[in-house]
Amino acid sequence: MQCDVCGKKKATVHLTEIVDEQMSEMHLCEDCAREKSVQMEQQFGLADLLAGLADFGKQVKDVESVKVKCSVCGLSYEDFRKVGRLGCSECYSSFRDQLSTLLKKIHGSSRHLGKQPIKMSAPIREKGDQLADLRNQLQEAIRLENFEKAAALRDKIHEFEKRGKV
Repeated sequence: MQCDVCGKKKATVHLTEIVDEQMSEMHLCEDCAREKSVQMEQQFGLADLLAGLADFGKQVKDVESVKVKCSVCGLSYEDFRKVGRLGCSECYSSFRDQLSTLLKKIHGSSRHLGKQPIKMSAPIREKGDQLADLRNQLQEAIRLENFEKAAALRDKIHEFEKRGKV
């Protein structure tokens, strides 16, 4: 099947586009698909998404915080909302409150949990189970007022967490 745009190369990318409830299929070569991707990114860019989410549910506190600037690169929060990219690593600290709210809206959490390879998931879950067991034992020791055991368990939990086993 030939590319619908240039008609010269073999189509390797197949898109289904729905516009105003009208479906159309496009068969594109890699070059035309790349060009189409750039056009789509310009039309629906990350900056627009972030700006829209930043405006969503805006509060008075957010309006005041727009005046915040990064002390290292000078990027303002307003500029970040326009561009959709931070200027330097210090921006994360400078815009901490605003980014926290934004990340919660985008990801559902402001804490990165990350992904892990499938073959690694079982041992990590087991370690999490070990930690949960230690915490349950700690609660039981506290309930029974066995404070020496509770202190030992607390220390084990802290050591476990410090080694990055969680």
